[in-house]
Amino acid sequence: MKAVTIERGASEVTVRDVPDPTLGSGEVLVRTLRVGIDGTDREVIGGTHGGYPAGEEYQILGHEAVGVVEDPNGTASDTGQLVVPTVRRPPPGTDTNAYFQRGEPDMAPDGAYVECGIAGAHGFMSEYVASPAEFLVPVPDSFAEYGFLVEPISNTEKAVEHALATRSAFEWAPETAFVLGNGPLGLLALALFTQDHGPYERLRRSYCLGRRDRPDPSIDIIERLGATYVDSRETPVPKFPAAHESADLVYEATGHASHPFEAVSALAPNGVAALLGIPDDWEIEIDAGRIHRELVLENKALFGSVNSNVSHYESACESLERMPEWFFDALVTDVYSPDEAADAFADDTNAIKTVIEFDTL
Repeated sequence: MKAVTIERGASEVTVRDVPDPTLGSGEVLVRTLRVGIDGTDREVIGGTHGGYPAGEEYQILGHEAVGVVEDPNGTASDTGQLVVPTVRRPPPGTDTNAYFQRGEPDMAPDGAYVECGIAGAHGFMSEYVASPAEFLVPVPDSFAEYGFLVEPISNTEKAVEHALATRSAFEWAPETAFVLGNGPLGLLALALFTQDHGPYERLRRSYCLGRRDRPDPSIDIIERLGATYVDSRETPVPKFPAAHESADLVYEATGHASHPFEAVSALAPNGVAALLGIPDDWEIEIDAGRIHRELVLENKALFGSVNSNVSHYESACESLERMPEWFFDALVTDVYSPDEAADAFADDTNAIKTVIEFDTL
């Protein structure tokens, strides 16, 4: 079957024929429809994040996917069911561990998991995928085109859940959100924050930081969502409160190493910043005393969040159903076939979200 891979020592993707999946007990055969490309994929290709499956000379890329069950293989899955696969799995040679048994693989430490398409396991950017049934989340048929967005949305669902948990000891009613980053993850978070259900219904004003000149499609999305675009060249994060207002929730999606510390100044008293971006090694100078003082005297909090679990995928499905069709059409700017993978991974300043399409429902 055809797969999009990165080979050891290479810096560009390769489309190659790989063996068809062999189903083990409890595994389901999934026919892949679409796989999204994000910054983590580029980090894997660049060798700054993740790692190859043990003993393999290549890795199948892709962790944002939607597909359809081709062969249930005796499991409770139904032929033709649309599914989204989760990313984390137990390490090879183990059936499970305490984190997976509790349904909390997203909280497992390094060594207690592998990540499909990222660290130690092949991903979903192939014509077919074999997956244990418990790691497949059923989704409606209407998700055939955009269901691959469930995975990135689930990361925000988790981050918000944890943000609320950090403030659960007192009455916290967040009204403002400040998203750092106008890439796909930031725009998806913004689309959640401008909804009026669940944990987002109390948010009244949202802002999104970027470094783009007008006209720009990401700025158009920000403003059509009813949020305010903040150009970091004119208003860097520490100056955000003076230019606009302090934020109850800061969502960091850039991986810019100074942003977590600058976010402290952007937070309102009792506010919390969720850090999702992953930076390269980078030394910076900070005013540690001021940051420490603000955290203590104004009850502010910073925390990191990575990956998600099935409950977050399920919440993401509910949120995805509420998003307007125009948002998907604006967000997904490029759709490529597997044979066009090299073009799909090429830098394009006009692209927002790029997708590899293997098949249609």
